[in-house]
Amino acid sequence: MPWTGPARRSDQRKAWITRFTGRVRYPSPVIVAPVVWGGDHVVMTSSPRPPHVGGRPDPIGGTTALGGEPAPARGYLLDNARAEAGERFVWLAELFDGVTRGHFDRLGVGAGSRCWEVGAGGRSIPEALAAAVGPTGHVLATDIDPSWLKAGDGYEVRRHDVAADPPPEPGTFDLVHARLVLVHVPDRARALAAMAAALRPGGWLLVEDADTALQPLACLDDSGPAQRRANRLRDAVRELLTRRGADLRYGRTLPRALREAGLVDVAAAGSFPVGGPACDRLEAATIRHVRGELLAAGLADDAEIDAHLAAIHAGELDLTLAPLISAWGRRPAEHPPALG
Repeated sequence: MPWTGPARRSDQRKAWITRFTGRVRYPSPVIVAPVVWGGDHVVMTSSPRPPHVGGRPDPIGGTTALGGEPAPARGYLLDNARAEAGERFVWLAELFDGVTRGHFDRLGVGAGSRCWEVGAGGRSIPEALAAAVGPTGHVLATDIDPSWLKAGDGYEVRRHDVAADPPPEPGTFDLVHARLVLVHVPDRARALAAMAAALRPGGWLLVEDADTALQPLACLDDSGPAQRRANRLRDAVRELLTRRGADLRYGRTLPRALREAGLVDVAAAGSFPVGGPACDRLEAATIRHVRGELLAAGLADDAEIDAHLAAIHAGELDLTLAPLISAWGRRPAEHPPALG
């Protein structure tokens, strides 16, 4: 794999930002199947399929725990340090920004609102919030690696670890939002408590996370060798995520987690992209991003990965994603949430 030191990564980020900033504003024309919660009732259910684990080596020089189970590897698998992260931000924005902005509108984000975007990653959501709140509002975008963000574009940027650092400006935000963040955080309860503590009385917390155990397939139409290979590789990526501490069932638990954090008026919905060019490009960027980890863990070989990327490029696959579960709740005026 070509070397990507700091100078080259900076150039790659600039190239991606120059190409895409300001253009990704609406979701691509994918088919979306709704998943809706009302109280504790889930309308759509599915039986999870366990990943293939047996007999494979540990990733990145990891150790093996007693009983032969691999010990969790350290660090975020899909980190921001690689050029592929910028590609992933672009296609995630195209797939899900319309959904997220719709929730902002329904929760009353507007002129003068104060918003905290947690684990922002790319620029699209901080920019959308900055446009919504205008000059009388305030948007804070934080990340453990904020290098893809640009301070001065209508929002403030800070380096922040939501699971380890105290909440910034507690009790002051009208909206706190995180998308595809908490599923990767080992201490999810602490992170959620910090986000809830940042809300003003009456403020809204919106958390959006995938539930990859609810729908684990890359190709719903498992009709041939290329499709089965895609599904094997999706299982392999899910296995890497599990070894890094991700909870692949976290999305479905969000309504309960928000209630346990002391929030009220909790509700949730789901978006399920079934196919389209953005799904294909996101898959290719993700596989390239984790290629080294797949090889080191013995979960795939070069020939299998190259064949999968070629099939994506040739348009031979109808690739899909796991449902994105969006859950929201309001901090009551009378009982401030307590940090755990």
